[in-house]
Amino acid sequence: MKIGTPKEVFAGENRVAMTPDSAKQLQKLGYECIIETEAGTAAGFSDALYEAVGVEVVKTAAALWKAADIVAKVRPPNETELKRLNKDKTLISFFNPGGNEEGMELAKAKGGNVIAMEMVPRISRAQKMDALSSMANIAGYRAVIEAGNNFGRFFTGQITAAGKVPPAKVLVVGAGVAGLAAIGTSTSLGAITYAFDVRPEVAEQVESMGAEFVYLDFEEKQADGATTGGYAAVSSPEFREAQLAKFRELAPEMDIVITTALIPNRPAPKLWTEDMIASMKPGSVIVDLAAERGGNAEGTVADEKIVTENGVTIVGYTDFPSRMAAQSSTLYATNIRHMMTDLTPEKDGAVNHDMEDDVIRGATVAYQGEITFPPPPPKIQAIAAQPKKDPPRELTPEEKRAKEQEEFRAATKSQVTMLGAGLVLMLVIGAYAPASFMQHFIVFALACFVGFQVIWNVSHALHTPLMAITNAISGIIVVGALLQIGSPSWLVVILSFVSVLIASINIVGGFLVTRRMLAMFQKS
Repeated sequence: MKIGTPKEVFAGENRVAMTPDSAKQLQKLGYECIIETEAGTAAGFSDALYEAVGVEVVKTAAALWKAADIVAKVRPPNETELKRLNKDKTLISFFNPGGNEEGMELAKAKGGNVIAMEMVPRISRAQKMDALSSMANIAGYRAVIEAGNNFGRFFTGQITAAGKVPPAKVLVVGAGVAGLAAIGTSTSLGAITYAFDVRPEVAEQVESMGAEFVYLDFEEKQADGATTGGYAAVSSPEFREAQLAKFRELAPEMDIVITTALIPNRPAPKLWTEDMIASMKPGSVIVDLAAERGGNAEGTVADEKIVTENGVTIVGYTDFPSRMAAQSSTLYATNIRHMMTDLTPEKDGAVNHDMEDDVIRGATVAYQGEITFPPPPPKIQAIAAQPKKDPPRELTPEEKRAKEQEEFRAATKSQVTMLGAGLVLMLVIGAYAPASFMQHFIVFALACFVGFQVIWNVSHALHTPLMAITNAISGIIVVGALLQIGSPSWLVVILSFVSVLIASINIVGGFLVTRRMLAMFQKS
């Protein structure tokens, strides 16, 4: 079978769905690769690079659609492209099935199979095919670069011979994939970065990247992102008012604002209002990543950059990934290649469109003349964030002392009970056993007791290799000295007593030193 990539017909689109590297990987799956001439030129991939890895270059889109069994592209197909589908072809691209009813009906009429890359379910196994995240990552990075291009000062603070330069303050609204990419880029450039998101579980992610999470003094149970496909849920009016109040408080301090709040196929929520923009300092920059759906900032114009009366620049570009075409094409082509890997489990160059597979079924929006959108929920659900457990209550010094005394009393009681039971057992056995047996039995019991106290009954954290060796040697010395302590020679008795004393000091001292060493690494 042949997999082909046509040149994108959407005005200003520079990306391409197949790169020379991805073509080599597709050929390993058994496919022949074809591409329309100059399809990758805008992304920096010439026809010669494709020919060098064995990709056939055709002159027209019509010839490519006719020859290819699978067509991979970036932008949703237009009417002309959809009319070239038939029941033997598979189309893989962004499709926007929720807002492209006419395209869905035309695909159904043509009988072609359509895989929408934005419909890949957000489960762990499908992360390698998540083209939305790949493009959002680039958009977040590029948003910071565009902000810096329109911002008249440094991101990082500096102290120079000409004076002190304060660091820029950046606020990222929405900490999804694009937001986290923007946070990482902003902090790496040295800016003081703040971030806000309605999903409480992202606070730790934001703080781990060196940014400060903006909390609201508002109690509302938010839906976990794992239960909403990885997206934020719509907030209540009360929460929205508290959110806007917080933004009004922050607006005069921020130099750069990057907004990323967008729910698929919904108008973008207005989060940065005219009064907030009016309160910002001249020279400030707003980069609105939701411009394609109306924008999060009031006054955003899609695909344009405007300057307000008070000197605030609002960037409303909708083609951030296309502005980094080489990188975005590489990532998107890799997503396509991983999708083809799942579609070709035998690596024999033949598509196995398994509708029982969660990933393939979730991404398929038209199959064998039927519309299969929306898909059923995946059998494997994303794991929701677990609610945080309350930290254990810190004990007061008096409570700690009382607890230690209680544990000591319990241990002492246990030891006394065991010794008492052992003594009674010895007396019972001694009443009936011969003296020769009792002499050996007592030595055996003492050896067991010493071994238990020295080795078995000690915390594992205290058993360093050195401690294990010295305790073993000292234990042997103690047992040997006990065997000789009943000797009729007073010199042997004295030496045995000294041996027991020194070995016991070694054992006890070793544990005390080790415990003190471990205490050095404890917080309390």
